[in-house]
Amino acid sequence: MLDLVLTNKEALVGDVKLKGSLGCSDHEMVEFRILRAARRACSKLATLDFRRADFGLFRDLLGRIPWDKALEARGAQDSWLIFKHHLLQAQERCIPTKRKSSKSTKRPPWMNKELLGKVKQKKEACRGWKQGQVDWFGLEGTLKII
Repeated sequence: MLDLVLTNKEALVGDVKLKGSLGCSDHEMVEFRILRAARRACSKLATLDFRRADFGLFRDLLGRIPWDKALEARGAQDSWLIFKHHLLQAQERCIPTKRKSSKSTKRPPWMNKELLGKVKQKKEACRGWKQGQVDWFGLEGTLKII
């Protein structure tokens, strides 16, 4: 019996039904619909923009704190909370945030245009080799690009 369905958005899943067991297993298949309205909700996810961060100021802010006195006679949990508080304050002052766009979420931030071109060239060469258009020796130089 299904007890609970967890999602990261409210009203994302609907019409949940159990569809019987999987062979001899005690597991059961679950059928559900993903509701369109919940999927199309625009995400306002903000991420830290490390390219514009002022790490010198960040280092200075954390270096000014007298850690011996701040953490004196504290347990591990209290010390962690104090450190985390100071770290997040310094982060807020020194590292700006940027809103994630849907284009930048599809690929990692380190994947620049030059690297994308090389990956595309490599995929085309491999596709040609699989189709018999390029022999393995002609392909070796292309595979060493990355």
